[in-house]
Amino acid sequence: MKKIFALGILLILLGNLTFAQKFGYIDSQSILEKMPAYQAAQQEIDQISAKWQADLEEKYKVIEKKYKDYQAEAVLLPDDVKKSREEEIFALEREAKDYKKEKFGYDGELYKLQDEKIRPIQDQIFESVAKIAESKKLDIILDKSADTGIIYANPLYDRTKDVLNMMGIKE
Repeated sequence: MKKIFALGILLILLGNLTFAQKFGYIDSQSILEKMPAYQAAQQEIDQISAKWQADLEEKYKVIEKKYKDYQAEAVLLPDDVKKSREEEIFALEREAKDYKKEKFGYDGELYKLQDEKIRPIQDQIFESVAKIAESKKLDIILDKSADTGIIYANPLYDRTKDVLNMMGIKE
């Protein structure tokens, strides 16, 4: 009887193993670094970014020079000229901040440029990952080099709708 019970438990455990999800992982950064298209896009982005950074630094140098000149002459200037110079310096500072935000800020030109140049390359990787996952019958593929985590997941295991239903949220 003990042998039959042990055999039954063994069969149940082995049966559960056959239903286990299959995982894989990739290193997307390593893949990107080996792609000539990515290297060319990144080089172009770096060059444009460096130019924008140089332009920004030049704007701040002009502001700094105007401010030093103002400080040196402030004692001799009438109030209306002082106010005019101060307003000019503040306007230049606002212009520089706006330029920085426009080029480097969230949703700025650098972000858009990276999205335009890098996204198609990443999409190639994702398409390849999906094909490999399907051909090798993998359920989930993780990315060890990125914050994205799961790159591919078999929709069969998606429990988002279950959670929404449990919480009483309509789709």
